[in-house]
Amino acid sequence: MEIPNVKERWTSKINEVTIGATKEQGGTRAKTITVGGQTTLPFLTFEGEIPNPAVIAGFVADTPPDWPDVLKNAIGSEINSPVEWAQKCVQEFGVDLISLKMVGADPSVKDASPADCAKVVQDVLKAVDVPLIIWGCGDEEKDNLILPECSQAARGENCLIGSAKESNYRTVVAICKADKHKIISEAPVDINIGKQVNILLQDAGFDLKDVVMFQTTAALGYGLDYVYTILERARTTGLKGDKLMAAPQICDVGGETWRIKEAVADEDVLPGWGKLEKRGPMWEAVCAAVYLQAGADIMIMAHPEAIKRFQNILNKLS
Repeated sequence: MEIPNVKERWTSKINEVTIGATKEQGGTRAKTITVGGQTTLPFLTFEGEIPNPAVIAGFVADTPPDWPDVLKNAIGSEINSPVEWAQKCVQEFGVDLISLKMVGADPSVKDASPADCAKVVQDVLKAVDVPLIIWGCGDEEKDNLILPECSQAARGENCLIGSAKESNYRTVVAICKADKHKIISEAPVDINIGKQVNILLQDAGFDLKDVVMFQTTAALGYGLDYVYTILERARTTGLKGDKLMAAPQICDVGGETWRIKEAVADEDVLPGWGKLEKRGPMWEAVCAAVYLQAGADIMIMAHPEAIKRFQNILNKLS
């Protein structure tokens, strides 16, 4: 009996996006990170090529997020200093790049000024030599003030700036074109809106080959399966030739995992679920592993044990 050939024949490839700029490229990074470039789905190397493996971005914030002690203690006292936190992520946790979020700029947190945020960006860039992802605080009005300052502070470093949405894409395009950065395009777990944001970026004159897509992220038990299907659909659509969807993808695994009950409540609240010290990082690592198989290229992670576990998964699967 003849065995049928079940290989998929993809007609296109995912864009390659490089983050960071070395001295020769006008920046100060010791290396650059390139994601994307696939001509097949995750790990199906018999169908195509996967030139660039997924990478880990260490979660760092200008002020400690509202996280449980089990995570804060695992990171250590360095969590109180974005510079020391970033250094620990690189030197001890072994992350590939840093994802810096301006939590303290939120009006409901510290309402840090744009100048304060720009100073944090400058300090982190001086402290570590890996590429940088820069996020606002999530408050759109405040982000329109702080992102231009942060972008200018990192001019020439080819950072990844997040995020561009339907409501603010013109601002993000303007600063990224002026300061030579890449863009994260964000959509609320909706492939149609994700495509629309990319159309708007393109219409505003931004090259989609410099875009990484962010379909938000859900933790295990909180819509992970739905987000998985969105990431998978985006990847297959890009491989079939839709240039508007042929972008690498990023997931904020750490930021979402440590907001849910199962990752922050100990046995006194969830009897029979096991110690939080073990359960929390396992929850984060599992989420990252799932999104890896969905087609995510950049995982933002927080807990050092989760990072270690996920690094082992990457090594084994690679």
